[in-house]
Amino acid sequence: MRYLLLFFLMGCSTPSYLLKQGVGQLKIQWSSIENEKVLKDPKVSEEIKFKIRLIEDAKKYFEHYFSHPSQGIYTQTTFLKSKAVSYLVIASRPDEIKAIEHKFPIVGSVPYLGFYDEEDADEFAADLKEQGLVTWKRPVYAYSTLGYFEDRILSSFFEYDEVELVELVFHEMFHTLFFVKDQVDLNENMASYFADQLINEYFAGNPLLAKYRADAEVGKVFDEKLVEITRELMTEFEKMKPHLTPERANMMTGRFVRELILPLLRDVCMKQLRDQEDCPDQEEKWNQARLAAFMTYQDEQDVLKELALQKQLPLREFLAQVRAWYNEWEKGDQKIEFTDYLRLQLKV
Repeated sequence: MRYLLLFFLMGCSTPSYLLKQGVGQLKIQWSSIENEKVLKDPKVSEEIKFKIRLIEDAKKYFEHYFSHPSQGIYTQTTFLKSKAVSYLVIASRPDEIKAIEHKFPIVGSVPYLGFYDEEDADEFAADLKEQGLVTWKRPVYAYSTLGYFEDRILSSFFEYDEVELVELVFHEMFHTLFFVKDQVDLNENMASYFADQLINEYFAGNPLLAKYRADAEVGKVFDEKLVEITRELMTEFEKMKPHLTPERANMMTGRFVRELILPLLRDVCMKQLRDQEDCPDQEEKWNQARLAAFMTYQDEQDVLKELALQKQLPLREFLAQVRAWYNEWEKGDQKIEFTDYLRLQLKV
């Protein structure tokens, strides 16, 4: 299972955070190397060169498909000192499964904060824990700057196989094509939906796609079961309020993880013939914050799929329709979020 979360740098409540993340972004820009030079370097492996060429080809395909020139995006490569480019910290109250939001002046509210330095992420998480919150830290291997910078190919991209890598490029480039302020979950799901559909055309007839789809189907079953389990836990929390203590909430979450989530994960890994060490089945990796992060990105997925199925439009035309709905919504009173406005279209 893979999540590609948008990492925003355009503002924060504290100048020190903005400064550190700004410096981190500039380091990525300044330390990059022209792809042409990387491809000519005999010290660079053929596998990496293959993936750089694949990224360049996927970029051209996306630009042509949506008539969306992206200028200098992915024309240079930055080799990172670690596998991840940054780290996200998500927090939740112990008695809820709901991510705490942070307000940004340009992109709006986001359900996490991102850090280039893992130590900074750990310090921030520790501060939140002292405030009584439950936290989860996850590595980020890709992100979009929404066109504010010329995004680089990052060495963290090379962790993905061919289909995943192309889907990654399509996903991140979609963020430069369409973006709704204050709705991170919708933006992520739209990017995921369009990238997922586009790889069908890019890899048409390629057996790699069939293998990828088979694994994805197993992952889909896991997602559906995890949503069911998480909603059951949320219901239990609601029943016990206002008498639910943090200690009791943590105990209940731990029981749900041990008795329901971990067995489900192990079953998925067996079906995908994975090494058990590759499965995130350690109890401490699952808590209210991680479940909140998971649920944040589930609600809009079905809406997009149902709309696409209902309208029966080719991918380009479906995007044009979504843009039209967005323009209608912007001209209105905006009393409801754009996500809810999309749900209304299912009833039309």
